[in-house]
Amino acid sequence: MNAIQPRTDRSPARPGDALGRKAAMARLVAPLFHRILDRIDAGLEKGALEAWLPDGTTRILGGRGQGPVCEVRVHRWRSLIRLVTAGSSGWYRAWAAHEWESPDPVPLFDLFMRNADTLGDVARSSGLSRWVAKVLHSLRRNDRRGARRNIEFHYDLGNDFYGAWLDESMSYSSALFNDADRFHESLELAQQRKYEAILSRLDLRNGSSLLEIGCGWGGLALAALDHAGISYDGLTLSPSQKALTQERLSHAALSGQARILLTDYRDAEGQYDAIASVEMVEAVGQRYWPDYLAAIHRLLKPGGRAAIQYICIEETLFERYAASADFIQSYIFPGGMLLSESRFRALAEAQGLEWHNPRHFGLHYAETLRRWRENFDAALEAGRLPAHFDQRFVNLWRYYLMYCEGGFRGGGVDVAQVTLIKR
Repeated sequence: MNAIQPRTDRSPARPGDALGRKAAMARLVAPLFHRILDRIDAGLEKGALEAWLPDGTTRILGGRGQGPVCEVRVHRWRSLIRLVTAGSSGWYRAWAAHEWESPDPVPLFDLFMRNADTLGDVARSSGLSRWVAKVLHSLRRNDRRGARRNIEFHYDLGNDFYGAWLDESMSYSSALFNDADRFHESLELAQQRKYEAILSRLDLRNGSSLLEIGCGWGGLALAALDHAGISYDGLTLSPSQKALTQERLSHAALSGQARILLTDYRDAEGQYDAIASVEMVEAVGQRYWPDYLAAIHRLLKPGGRAAIQYICIEETLFERYAASADFIQSYIFPGGMLLSESRFRALAEAQGLEWHNPRHFGLHYAETLRRWRENFDAALEAGRLPAHFDQRFVNLWRYYLMYCEGGFRGGGVDVAQVTLIKR
């Protein structure tokens, strides 16, 4: 009988040995990642996070104050490295790589936004990642050439794409719901209320002239031309938007006159009784806020009114936000920048524009985004999204809608309307 020979170093390792070494390594590094979780835990003053971790443990983070309660399964420690080095962009990449998952990410995004002040830089990009993100973002600046490129990147995904999940008005901005019935009122009705609120700020009458900076797919144009016998000019940099808006206007029975111009706001000419701009200023970038406001002042007649709907970020967060580029700037809106309301207002007033009657309604945007996501999912299920968009793109956009909804629910991001009057 042959003796059993001992296994040498050259013998192939059994699968169990590799798994054992992997488990041992996981146990060895786990304390390092628990220290990251300790920092997150310390920063969660509102709400709670239940986390299932790669080492087999479960932790409850936060739980010291009222707020959203969420669940996360962390499959790989690498997701935490991505979070603390690359912030929201890294957290998205970890999600796309299936390194973490949640039955509902919206409360998680709400939790992080609601505690953004106390979390500090724990979940923001740092070091080389921050520098690279900032450099790449700066290369997408909104000079005339860059602005056209950035707008086409987002809005020229196709009218069929947006039409599959927006409401019939093709409004791609926050609706304004009846507060008493916010969760039951139709999105279409709430979008029309938003347009009416904008128009009520402008004092339009028969014969008035209106310029819209960033006309989208013509929702406000149709409402304004139905409101009074006015002359309307709409500016866009998106050929897709221009084509559909012209088509919609040509099919409508309108009492006024309308033109859709593929023109940068800096190159617009003439003077108008009123100007409207709905969630376009976020595409301008901080460097060009003075140019945008100077254009409004130049294009308004003396005493003329501008109604602006804008998205802003909490003042205490702005400096850290502006120091890098977040998930949305990196993947969705190149060149974009949420407003610091105080900074933007100061620039407007210095330009000779009086700031009147601001109205904030961030939770209405959260509800708008929830409706868009429901529509998006229904369009996907029904096969109505354009076939050339692959699963990675679909996942990215669904994540984007959830991320934004959580941000507005958390209160660190808000939407508002304001009236500017040229002195």
